[in-house]
Amino acid sequence: MTTHNELRLLPWSGPDGKPCFLSTDDTNGYLSRLADNIEAIQLGLAAKLLDHASEELSNEEADPEELRSLATELTEALRDTLRVAESRGHRLLAPGPDTRADDTMGPTLPAAAFG
Repeated sequence: MTTHNELRLLPWSGPDGKPCFLSTDDTNGYLSRLADNIEAIQLGLAAKLLDHASEELSNEEADPEELRSLATELTEALRDTLRVAESRGHRLLAPGPDTRADDTMGPTLPAAAFG
């Protein structure tokens, strides 16, 4: 398998539930933008669902079936959110074009920068 910075994990699964990946150098291409938009939608829905869950859990007379449905929706939202976090985390770790492959300590400054 290729290294983490060569492929982008997409925010959807294939027909058999396996992850989908995108191989591109164009972060502004059609599929990259589509994935960015879907990630934003997924995170927005997760935030709204979290607000709804907070309200339902404070209701002492909440219907058990509604709570079960809510738990299912929260599980799906958490799965999506973790996929977004994994994808974005991998992209953060990817070295840029002006960094060395062995540069694990971040940017360096010349000695003159310290006075």
